[in-house]
Amino acid sequence: MWGYDDSRAAVRDALRLSRAMTFKAAVAGLDLGGGKGVIMAPPDGRLPSERREAALLDFADAVQTLAGRYITAEDVGTSSRDMSVIARQTHHVAGLARRGGGSGDPSALTALGVETAIRACCERVFASDSLRDRTVCVIGLGHVGARVAKRCAQNGARLLVADVDGRKRSIGERLGARWVTPDRAVQADVDVLVPCALGGFLDQETVPRLRCRIIAGAANNQLEDEGIADLLAARGVLWAPDFVANAGGVINIAEERGGYHPAAARLRVLQIGDTLRQIFDHAEEIDATPLAAAMELARRRLAAGAAARPSPPAHG
Repeated sequence: MWGYDDSRAAVRDALRLSRAMTFKAAVAGLDLGGGKGVIMAPPDGRLPSERREAALLDFADAVQTLAGRYITAEDVGTSSRDMSVIARQTHHVAGLARRGGGSGDPSALTALGVETAIRACCERVFASDSLRDRTVCVIGLGHVGARVAKRCAQNGARLLVADVDGRKRSIGERLGARWVTPDRAVQADVDVLVPCALGGFLDQETVPRLRCRIIAGAANNQLEDEGIADLLAARGVLWAPDFVANAGGVINIAEERGGYHPAAARLRVLQIGDTLRQIFDHAEEIDATPLAAAMELARRRLAAGAAARPSPPAHG
């Protein structure tokens, strides 16, 4: 659920996000398709409680008509409480509260996956996966970003944090982090930049201003277009493809099938690091960007899946 100026922007976002979800599920080795649902809110993103509930129930009706070909779950702008509302109209919903047999809020596992990605990148660039004394700037202190920032702080990183909402400053203060504005965060002189807000911020204008060595975060669709991956490589910035680094949530939710086992979900999320190492190795072998190597891996797995079985349900 997000605020949009018009329906065309919402449709573009849904198409863009569903494409990323397809690659995310494929690279993570999940037996899921790629789908994404968008609930269009007013531009300020605010809906009165009764209108919010009505929108969620309307969305649930749409999910139900797909008869299991699409399974919805919590994402930006929604919560596990919202999933409980949707579940009143359809059982094709994941990420329900643990007491209801679901996996709960996936943010913690998404954050674990991002930390794992950061460590894999540090190992590649600095020959050590330790975060101690690494300078890390987290942009966006939502459900996932705040958890990533906390994990980095607990592991000894020197932390900078940024958010468009000044009220989030207290989160940084509790972590002993330095607060910066989002504009300054993009060009902060740090080891690792961790984008955990909305995507599209890496473009022809921002990339030349970067002063980091690594970018690895939870935000979807961080690149304005695929050509930006070449610009990042030319500047010596190692970028962890977002659909690899932020897959922890969907990996966690996928573990609900057959009964949710938290330990199994955690182990699968930790494999994000191994996947990134494989991608970085292959990128070097073929003299390509991590994006090209990750997309090649995704397409191979999609082709293999299409040949082996009927189309799986979408998930998002």
